[in-house]
Order: sequence, then C-alpha cells, then structure tokens
Amino acid sequence: MGLSKWLHPLTAQKIEDGTYDPSPFTLALGTSTKTSYIAQNYETKYTGKKPILVVCTDDGRMKMKNDKVFNTGNHPIEMFLPMLHFRDAGFTFDIATVSGGHVVLEMWAYPTKDEHVKSLHESVQSMMEKPKKLADIESLDGYAAIFIPGGHGAMVNLPESVELGRLLHEAHDKGLPTVTLCHGPAALLATKAEEKEFAYGGYKSVCFTDKTDGTTPSFGYLPGQMPWKCQEALETQGIEIVNKSETGATNVDRELITGDSPNAAQNLGVVAAPILVEFHAE
Repeated sequence: MGLSKWLHPLTAQKIEDGTYDPSPFTLALGTSTKTSYIAQNYETKYTGKKPILVVCTDDGRMKMKNDKVFNTGNHPIEMFLPMLHFRDAGFTFDIATVSGGHVVLEMWAYPTKDEHVKSLHESVQSMMEKPKKLADIESLDGYAAIFIPGGHGAMVNLPESVELGRLLHEAHDKGLPTVTLCHGPAALLATKAEEKEFAYGGYKSVCFTDKTDGTTPSFGYLPGQMPWKCQEALETQGIEIVNKSETGATNVDRELITGDSPNAAQNLGVVAAPILVEFHAE
C-alpha cells in the first residue's frame, strides 16, 4: 500500500481489515502530531469526588452509502483535549460504552508528539480497555457531568442506545452539564429511543455540518457518502444548529455545551470546565 497511497493521494485507503482510513491528503492536512492545548489557570477548582462520565463508542465501523466501511471511532483530540481542561479544573473520569467493550479511537488522528495527551491517555487507558457498560449505570447521582467525545464513531451505536437515552433524560431533567462536540451531538438522538420525547427540542447547538461531511468523499476523508446526516437528524428533532461551517465555535444552551469540530476541542474545554466547577460550587 506504501506506493499505492501516494499514487492516489485523494482516495481513502483500504487497510488490512477491509475498512478505509482517510486519504494521504486528509492525513497530511487534516491531522496534527500536537494539539492546541494551552493550560488555564483555574482560580476555583472542583474539590468534590464525583467523576465526569465519559461516554465513548465501542464500535468503529461506519458503513457508508456505497457499502464501504470507514475506520472510525472517537477522535482522540476531541476526546483528550477537553478532558485535559476538565482534569486541570479538578475533575476525574469514569468511562462507559454501550456494550462495555473497549473504547475505539480514530488512531490515524492520534497526536503522536503531544506529551499532554499521551500522559492523560496513559492515566485512563485501563478504564478505556475495560469501561463500564451503560446499562450498569443506574443513575447519574454519582457523576459531575456527561462528556460525549466526537468522531464519526459517535454516530454508530450511541444514537440508538436506550441506556444512553435514559441517562441523557436524567441529565436533562437535573440540568446536569452535558458536553459534546463535532459528531458527538448525534448521540443526543438516543433520548428518543423507545419512542420517548426528544430531550433537546428547542435547544441551540453547534456540530460538524452536513455540508462539510458531504464534501469530504471528494478528497478521500470518507470512503463514501454518509449513511445518514447528523445535522439534519438533529434539526428534524427540533435542535437549532447555529453554525454554517467549522470555525472552532462553541455554544452553551442551558446544560448543553457543544463544539463544532476538532478545532473546537481547546475552546470547548476552556468554556466548559468553569461551568462544571460553578455547577457544583457549594
């Protein structure tokens, strides 16, 4: 594949397991070996014992409209960069997936030279390898917030998870901070599982836009068109998506704190961490 990928720089690359990684062009221009992490000085930090529940995907296979399977998962920068800020503000973490299977990352996007990310990753790796099963979490009484990292993998099995829907309804009812970015907001659709009322009708949010998703197969980010559209599905349920493109924007509407893309990961952490601290201030 070494020579072939450079002969086809705008084509998604088939790997050994039959799935597709993004094109060499995408990897060269759309990924980075380091994040934009800049530590903040939090004068007031969280001093409680409740961890943030980080809800990740355990399924990294997204079948596109043309039946090619995208090798996805949670985007590592979208996961770890906000978590760095949460950690800096005094929070710890608990990690869960739908099945209790290990967290799947988009390793082709891993910032291999970012020592901050690598250190945090190492500290939570055992939880990522053996996360909790969502069904085993009876309530959110013991949690400080919910964080759902992005990556196209957040669209695979989280939006249909009855158990995630149950927890998100509880978070919504309690006003518990709920943080997500990029394609992560697709997981909010879980609240309409089992014909329940969608919890976030009338909310404003940002996310990765359908317009951009629709263009990415042309340069090989995706191996085909999306099986369904994140933005369209959210808007159909009554969320107002306020961004038209990806600029690193964030949005706060009641308990829902969102970012539009990987470029929003730093901004989202900076915005969300003090909100979480204030929510739990005595």
